[in-house]
Amino acid sequence: MTKQLISKIPDLSIIIVNYNTDTYLAKCLKSLSVSKLKTFRVETIVVDNASTDASFSMAKQVVSNSANHQFKFIKLKKNVGFSKGNNQGIAQSHPQSRFVLFLNPDTTVETNTLSDLISYFSTHSEVDAATANLILVRINGTQPESHRGFPTPKNAFFHFFLPILPRLFPKSAFFNGYFLGHLDLSKPTIIEACVGACLMVRRPVGELVGWWCPDYFFYGEDLDFCYQLQKRGFKLWFLPQIKVFHYQGVSSGIKNKTSLATLDSRLLTARSSTQAMRTFYKRNLISSYPTPIRWLIWQGINLLEISRLTKARLKS
Repeated sequence: MTKQLISKIPDLSIIIVNYNTDTYLAKCLKSLSVSKLKTFRVETIVVDNASTDASFSMAKQVVSNSANHQFKFIKLKKNVGFSKGNNQGIAQSHPQSRFVLFLNPDTTVETNTLSDLISYFSTHSEVDAATANLILVRINGTQPESHRGFPTPKNAFFHFFLPILPRLFPKSAFFNGYFLGHLDLSKPTIIEACVGACLMVRRPVGELVGWWCPDYFFYGEDLDFCYQLQKRGFKLWFLPQIKVFHYQGVSSGIKNKTSLATLDSRLLTARSSTQAMRTFYKRNLISSYPTPIRWLIWQGINLLEISRLTKARLKS
């Protein structure tokens, strides 16, 4: 597809990677299309990973009512995964937009969400990247992955193997490093990582990071992106005052929308999530630890994979 630039430079480029999301993508685009943009200009680029359902064709029927909001649709011939899909969207975005927002197709936004995000970045130069308050629809509360730490051996151990301790000591930074529950998350706060369902970045920052690592197909790529931000001295913020609603699990295409997910899809999800952990450690953390600790890390991931595969089979 030949890149087409809008006549005026957009303030924000929104990248959405879609794969078999049924009606959710159209709902997402509809919420974006009625956003109150003030004087801001926005482009939304939808990259479809060779969906086999009607989600992409339904979404193309959504038309923005704003002259300041343009939609672009890119259909790929095969499913290249989340990272490569996002990079495809970046390649088709306006190279001079100030900010880039990566958004899942199973999200919806409030009418002021986009203008609030752009305004906040415009008036807070210390913010290199940020995520919104992701409201998990099924629980009507903040998604824990909206604010999390990196899965160091300590953080992962307490979260996966001794979760009672973070619950008993909710204000302890030592025990609560996985979801950063000890922080005051009622106000804008610097965090280590967030889920990729909503991640906004200054374009020059994303270019310095190198955008998304193609080593990941799905799962783990958002954590890696956040790690590269911190590695280069950039700050990632959690903005609780700005809401985005998340249906979670739909955008992966294999977790499915309901409990009707097949056994094969549940097993694939389990294997892929733990394989992403291995990739993250190999790329970023494993060299920091002595050989005995490395062995424990790999065994811990293996045990977690066995546990997840067992749970997936028991649900059948």
